[in-house]
Amino acid sequence: MEFYSLNKQAPPVSFKEAVIRGIAPDRGLYFPESITPLPDSFFDRIEDLSPTEIAFNAIHQFVSDDIPNEALKNILANTLDFEFPVVEIEENVATLELFHGPTMAFKDVGARFMAQCLGYFSRNEDTQVTVLVATSGDTGGAVANGFLGVEGVKVVILYPNGKVSDIQERQLTTLGQNITALKVDGTFDDCQKMVKTAFLDDGILEKMQLTSANSINVARWLPQLFYFLFAYKQAKAKGKEIVFSIPSGNFGNICAGMVAQKLGMPVKHFVAATNVNDTVPQFMRTNTYSPKPSTATISNAMDVGDPSNFVRIRHLYDDDFEKLKENLSSYSFDDQQTRAAMLKIFKEDGYVADPHGAVGYLGLKTYLEDHPDTYGIFLETAHPVKFLDVVEETIGEQVDIPPQIQKVMDREKKSIEIKNYEELKKYLLSS
Repeated sequence: MEFYSLNKQAPPVSFKEAVIRGIAPDRGLYFPESITPLPDSFFDRIEDLSPTEIAFNAIHQFVSDDIPNEALKNILANTLDFEFPVVEIEENVATLELFHGPTMAFKDVGARFMAQCLGYFSRNEDTQVTVLVATSGDTGGAVANGFLGVEGVKVVILYPNGKVSDIQERQLTTLGQNITALKVDGTFDDCQKMVKTAFLDDGILEKMQLTSANSINVARWLPQLFYFLFAYKQAKAKGKEIVFSIPSGNFGNICAGMVAQKLGMPVKHFVAATNVNDTVPQFMRTNTYSPKPSTATISNAMDVGDPSNFVRIRHLYDDDFEKLKENLSSYSFDDQQTRAAMLKIFKEDGYVADPHGAVGYLGLKTYLEDHPDTYGIFLETAHPVKFLDVVEETIGEQVDIPPQIQKVMDREKKSIEIKNYEELKKYLLSS
């Protein structure tokens, strides 16, 4: 299978080349040339399949030209070695917990899959690939952990100074080895713009091979469809139409869920729940896409004013606004509403949600007001301990710190401060 640029001004490439390039020469995101639905029998017997078997069937058509079956099975086994439980919170409302991996965030799946793919592609080669990535929170830690020690790969992570939590910062600045963190004087959007600019800078590309581990990269984005299928497997027995509510920032996660639907997964609707960075909710109301500078919130991983992956979502629906509206609703919520939801979930249901999960819960509850006969699943994209101060202050209780987090708490944070793109370029060329 080939992957083409959504800007359609660059030649199509293989999965391997799309992964290594990250973004097309015309600045477009890569997209698979086709999505062939899985047979009905796959969904009829999904309860009998293991997570790796489900993932193998789902991803095979996209990667099989470049990764043999046995190698793919090994990659998936190394990626999916933790649980993805659906936990019922109240009647017809459940959460899909995506925080049981090594960095306790949903991005562990995509980061590990991509790292395993790059490791496979770089075997027996002397060239080095530099992974350049921007993070608004959890991406940095997941990428750092997933790529730590991978031969032939160097990782450079840009993050906005003062706009990630202390634990998130520790996860991306304390590992050393082939991981370098750059602290940017600006927002996530500034970081992401620098990354995209570097990919089109001939002065850099002539000297080094760059790729991205943001969700713009197909190997980071596509494997996120796995856990939607895992959730369907667990919720199928409910016998109701399923709705997913996804706390959304860069919109890669929800877009992957929509690919799972294109593969044939029975799901009624998707809800994109955002914080006050409401570019997409406004688009869904007005059919006018107006990106804007991001605003800092307590759900910082969603502080994105111009979500890169929304162009993929529009493409999935042929850029037909009415067709998209049939399958997507989007609502925004402020910090006060988010805190109130966190407290309500804790007091009434005994469940500790992180700020992002709380936004997902709010989006789901809003949708269920008019669709009470559906079964709603909101995504808990990160463990609440990653936002410890906000969570404890909101619910008035202490949160136990899991072993995955304890091991980074005493490590020294090390990062390099940069102010603009020229300083990034200077660092990349000097290193």
